[in-house]
Amino acid sequence: MNKDEVQGKGRDLAGKVQRKVGEMTGDTEQEVKGAANQVAGKTQHAWGKAKEVGKEAVEDIQHKKDEMARKAHEERAEIEKQKKRPA
Repeated sequence: MNKDEVQGKGRDLAGKVQRKVGEMTGDTEQEVKGAANQVAGKTQHAWGKAKEVGKEAVEDIQHKKDEMARKAHEERAEIEKQKKRPA
């Protein structure tokens, strides 16, 4: 979980409280501001999740690249080893 996910969740929850207080007190402006904060929080949280997915995808690609490079190195070493063996 990254900073945007945490902050977004916090803003979403704060907005929910603000909206509910506005509903209970009849303060339409607070209701609207709370709802806007909820939307902003949900958006920031979603952005954070998207960044995590992208980061994981990059890490997965890097791991696969490293694994392919390791296998290629092993295969080259085996070919060189076979070339040195007498027929």
